[in-house]
Amino acid sequence: MSQKNVEIAVGKLVTDEEFRGRFRESPREAVDALLENGLELTPCECLALCALDVTQCERFADALDPRLQKASLKGAPL
Repeated sequence: MSQKNVEIAVGKLVTDEEFRGRFRESPREAVDALLENGLELTPCECLALCALDVTQCERFADALDPRLQKASLKGAPL
């Protein structure tokens, strides 16, 4: 739909650890969740996002300042 929406999707992928985990398990389901939450993406944009290399996304996420990250508390010890 727009470059801004693609940037939002990519930003979520590299800053949201939980979303990145869902993407790792099933890129299509993760992108569908974005659509269900109101993010407008074209079918072409969805396919391109699903084709992203999650390993490269994780490497980029690891390089970001932790203050820009949304950490997941799932699986954290109590």
